[in-house]
Amino acid sequence: MTKQKYTVLILILGSLTALGPFSIDMYLPGFTAIAKYMHTSTDEVALSLSSYFVGIAAGQLLYGPLLDRFGRKNPLYWGLGLYIVSSMGCFFSSSLEMLIVLRFFQAVGSCAASVAAMAMVRDLFPVEDNAKVFSLLILVLGASPMLAPTAGSYIAAAFEWQIIFLVLTIIAVLILVSVIFWLPESYQPDPSYSLKPGPIIGHFITVLKDAQFVTYAIGGAFAFAGLFAYVSASPIVFIDGFKVSGTQFGWIFAGLSVGFIGSSQLNSLLIKKYKSEQMIGAALILMVIISIVFFIGSLHHWFGIGGTIAMIFGVLCCIGISAPNTSALSLAPFTKNAGSASAILGASQMAVGALSSIGISVIKQHSSLPMAAVMVSSSILALLIVFIGKRFIKHKVEASGDVVVAH
Repeated sequence: MTKQKYTVLILILGSLTALGPFSIDMYLPGFTAIAKYMHTSTDEVALSLSSYFVGIAAGQLLYGPLLDRFGRKNPLYWGLGLYIVSSMGCFFSSSLEMLIVLRFFQAVGSCAASVAAMAMVRDLFPVEDNAKVFSLLILVLGASPMLAPTAGSYIAAAFEWQIIFLVLTIIAVLILVSVIFWLPESYQPDPSYSLKPGPIIGHFITVLKDAQFVTYAIGGAFAFAGLFAYVSASPIVFIDGFKVSGTQFGWIFAGLSVGFIGSSQLNSLLIKKYKSEQMIGAALILMVIISIVFFIGSLHHWFGIGGTIAMIFGVLCCIGISAPNTSALSLAPFTKNAGSASAILGASQMAVGALSSIGISVIKQHSSLPMAAVMVSSSILALLIVFIGKRFIKHKVEASGDVVVAH
C-alpha cells in the first residue's frame, strides 16, 4: 500500500468515524437556543442527545450483519442516505418531540459509518497495525471536538440553530461522495451469510463467547462512558453552571479535546514499546484516581472553572489511551465475523453512553457533580471488568508492537 493511498484511507475512515461525534458536538452550543425556541429547558433538550445515543446503539446491531452479508459499501450508502434525510428533518423540526425522534434516525444512519469504518480497519490493515490505525482515526476524529462546537457556537450566534443541521447535511453529502469514488470495497458480499434472526443471533453469540472480546469491549465501553458523561453534561456545567457564553464554551470544548487527541497520538508511539494490555491497565488505574479526586472535589465545591477543566482534561487523556487499545484487542480475534464484532463493540459503547447521558439528564443539578459521579463509577467498573475478565481469556491475541502473538 502506497503512502498516498494509506493517507486517503485514514482520512476517509476517520471522517466516517467522526460523523457521529460531529453530529453530537456541533449542536451542543445550540442547547440554549433550542430550549428557548421550543419553550423548554436545556435538561429536556439533552434528551435529544440521549435518543441519539440509543439510535447508535440499536443501529449498530442492525448494520453488523448487513456489512457481513452485502459487503461494506452498500449498507454504508443506505446509512449515509438515511442520515442526510434525517438531518434535513432536524432542520425543519418544530417541536422537541420531533427533534428527539429525528435525532434517533439520524443516529441510526450515522452508525453505519462508524461500524463500517471499524470493520474496514480490520479488513484493510494487518491486525498488528490495528491499534496504530485506531490512534490515527482518533486524530481525525479529534477534529470533531476541536471544530464542531466552536463552529456550532458561531453558527448559533450568527444564524438560527437550524442551520447547524443544514451544515451537517452538507458534510454527510461530501463524505458520501468520497466513499463512492475513493474508498475501495474491502469485503466481498457473502451470500451464505443468513439474515434470518436465528443465524444472526448465532453470529452474535459466537462473538460474545470470546472472553477477550467481552472483556475489552465491555470494559472499554465503561471507560468510554466518561467521554459521554462529559459531552452530555458540558453545556449544563459550563453554560448553565459557570455562565460562559456559547462561543466561550466552544473554545473550552476545543481546548479539552487536546487531551483526548494528544493522548491517543502518544499511544501510537507508546504502542511500539508496550503491549495494549499494559497501556489499558495503566490508563484505567490513572482514570480511577483522577475521577475519585474530581468526584470528591465536586462534592465539596473545591473546583472553580479552571479546576473543573483540569480534572476533565485528565480523564479525557486516560480515555484517549485506553480507547484505541480496547478496540484493537476486542477485534483482534476476528476475521469472518468482524462486522458483527464491530457492531457489538460499537453498540456496547453507545448503550453505556446512553445510560450515562440519561443519568446526567435525570440528575437535575447545574454543577460538575453528576458528570464526576458518572466518571468515577464507570471508570471503577471498567477497571474491575478488565482486571477480572482477562483471567478468563484462554487464547489471547495481542495487537501491539510489530507482531501478533497468540497464546
